[in-house]
Amino acid sequence: MKHHKDGKPGYSSDKNPRLGTVIITCIVLCGLSFYLGGIFCSEKNTIEEAETNEVKVSIPSPKETSVAPLQVKSSSFSECSADYQDYTPCTDPRRWKKYGVHRLTFMERHCPPAFERKECLVPPPDGYKSPIKWPKSRDECWYRNVPYDWINKQKSNQHWLIKEGEKFLFPGGGTMFPNGVGEYVDHMVELIPEMKDGTIRTAIDTGCGVASWGGDLLDRGILTLSLAPRDNHEAQVQFALERGIPAILGIISTQRLPFPSNSFDMAHCSRCLIPWTEFGGVYLLEVHRILRPGGFWVLSGPPVNYENRWRGWNTTIEDQKSDYEKLQDLLTSMCFKLYNKKGDIAVWQKDSDDTCYKKLVNPDVYPPKCDDSIEPDSAWYTPLRPCVVAPGPKIKKSVLESIPKWPERLQVASERISDVHGGNANAFKHDIGKWKVRAKHYKKLLPAIGTDKIRNVMDMNTVYGGFAAAFIDSPLWVMNVVSSYAPNTLPVIYDRGLIGTYQDWCEAFSTYPRTYDLLHVDGLFTAESHRCEMKYVLLEMDRILRPMGYAIIRESSYYVDAIATITKGMKWSCRKEDTEYGVEKEKILVCQKKLWYSSNQTS
Repeated sequence: MKHHKDGKPGYSSDKNPRLGTVIITCIVLCGLSFYLGGIFCSEKNTIEEAETNEVKVSIPSPKETSVAPLQVKSSSFSECSADYQDYTPCTDPRRWKKYGVHRLTFMERHCPPAFERKECLVPPPDGYKSPIKWPKSRDECWYRNVPYDWINKQKSNQHWLIKEGEKFLFPGGGTMFPNGVGEYVDHMVELIPEMKDGTIRTAIDTGCGVASWGGDLLDRGILTLSLAPRDNHEAQVQFALERGIPAILGIISTQRLPFPSNSFDMAHCSRCLIPWTEFGGVYLLEVHRILRPGGFWVLSGPPVNYENRWRGWNTTIEDQKSDYEKLQDLLTSMCFKLYNKKGDIAVWQKDSDDTCYKKLVNPDVYPPKCDDSIEPDSAWYTPLRPCVVAPGPKIKKSVLESIPKWPERLQVASERISDVHGGNANAFKHDIGKWKVRAKHYKKLLPAIGTDKIRNVMDMNTVYGGFAAAFIDSPLWVMNVVSSYAPNTLPVIYDRGLIGTYQDWCEAFSTYPRTYDLLHVDGLFTAESHRCEMKYVLLEMDRILRPMGYAIIRESSYYVDAIATITKGMKWSCRKEDTEYGVEKEKILVCQKKLWYSSNQTS
């Protein structure tokens, strides 16, 4: 080593070659080590993701034990006045006059603004009793629980229901099945053999009456979601849920129904009075959107069998013939084929191949094929559009004839799981395993699960429908709710043979008060508290939960104590329990709503 003239050390031009070789070798080895380490870590992360990948539906929140739990001030809520006993905030008849009558838009969801929200507890009707247990409830319910005389007087001749003493009886009649719904469905099964071999599992009944069709299909292994608006046929949906039959408030008007595309195996309309051929056929286009390729649309009533029925419809045979021809032409134009027809029942099947849909790109064709800018599954306040949602290339394994039959399909990860961020077969398998453990733990915490005490269940923020699948052999059904702000897993849920809906929990749910026996929450407040005020979500839970009903609230320890404080003011009793893994960062509240009666306080 030489010294520069400034005294700083430096290497001479004739530096030691061995030392230079060592230095270079060290640099190369370090670089190679860094490179190999990066590969190893990358592969490790990939493997770990494949093994444990789950859909994340929550946002980061204070969940560590080092963070003090959220505290809220204890307070009690007043009772709403007695005239709010059937309050449905987003379909409230008190607000109908604010909206137009065109296409019955006033019956769609119109939620009150924040300053009009009710902060009171909805009372039950005078004389309310605990609902009759399933399966007896399918045939009868307490009159005082749904005290509506109008529908009884108007529909008693059609045997929808009959008031007898303190009860409503449901003989299974309907406008198009005066001899009973059983005989009506038997005729339908003759036309659609797929109804009896597990091919058809999910159905939607538009304009459901008191849901007798859906109730009959439960014994045949078909899970039907009954749909009706809050209209002058008072409380159709409330009657359905009081009976223990799946139902939701809704109407096909100007917005899409809150369901994903290509989901239901069958759709049904029994004289539901929907003007299918009007407004460019947009109502039928919506049925087409939600119906699975290869699925069936069943229509009974006008204009089917007009040759023999027209005299009773206050019309002419020429008008009815014209209506039927218009309907047939419209169905053909949107890729439906007449599948079978006999008597008052006609059945069409949605095409599952590309041949028909390719013709829709012709600019002279109506209705046209929807362009790529229209998301098929967008269904939360999404306007109806006069175009055909054609099945995409990924849907081929989800057509009715390709999907596994029930009950095998319950345990199969559908092709559409790949559309979910982080979704894959391993994540699905992991979810099934997780719910086997959870279900066992939940039964210990709440022995009423699996008994006749719990029939109507809502999983308020599900991922793949794990709760419903884990309790599939129990005498209950589950409304699987996917947040409109969460990853879209609802198509996977329908592919499993389960039912559900989209929902924003900053708003009220589309149901009547006192319609569910059990509500399940899994990290909902962690996921949504930045948008939705906890108090209003809990008040909505109180509205839809039956007196003496239960709630299982699984949450971060940060929120649990605050939730318990608020529920105490709602006249709930709650206890805090460990999760199945006994971790401190997450706890479970097991709550029960008390039965109380109005003291005639005003809201």
